[in-house]
Amino acid sequence: MNDPVLHLSGITKAYKRGLPGEVNVLRGIDLQIEPGEVVALVAPSGAGKSTLLHIAGLLDTADAGKVSICGQDMTGKGDRSRTGVRRRDVGFIYQFHHLLPEFSALENITLPQLANGVSAKDADARAQDLLARVGIADRASHRPAALSGGEQQRVAFCRALANEPRLLLADEPTGNLDPGTSDQVFGALMELVAGTGRSALIATHNMELASRMDRVLRLENGLLV
Repeated sequence: MNDPVLHLSGITKAYKRGLPGEVNVLRGIDLQIEPGEVVALVAPSGAGKSTLLHIAGLLDTADAGKVSICGQDMTGKGDRSRTGVRRRDVGFIYQFHHLLPEFSALENITLPQLANGVSAKDADARAQDLLARVGIADRASHRPAALSGGEQQRVAFCRALANEPRLLLADEPTGNLDPGTSDQVFGALMELVAGTGRSALIATHNMELASRMDRVLRLENGLLV
């Protein structure tokens, strides 16, 4: 039996915000995502969904609880070990694409692969294939400033999947787009994920988009319902 791609158990997180006491953002989160499963995470602003994604992706640490990725318990592991798992098994997509402005669309996708030891030839071929799959192969040589918002986000999707991570984490990936473009770009993302058998946890305010995923979870008062 395959291990869950992501397993969170008893995750808690609190912050101090300049007032007496603490704000409990996460109050005992349990979550399991299976191979090939795409899960929607819906929550109002400030509910802690970004914090949850950052803990799941090893960018932040929980106050308590256990994080396992692809069967590997990451609780208490050092930065080097966390970075290795993050680089190998996790891909991130944010609402604002954070593409490198001085590089072309193709280069933005090849660079993470080169950093992971992939040859320039293979990285270029992988980038070309991903751009073709999201319908913007003809924009490969364009820098981000010459791309539309939807095209920039498609490049960001390709970059996140360039190193073939088993888990994709997305924080409002279409939240900065108009409804029509959002629907098209989300469709491209779902095709990319489904076509590669990846698992994904996607935070969104859009319930119509959420309904197209395998499961919908709501983060409310620090708990998943």
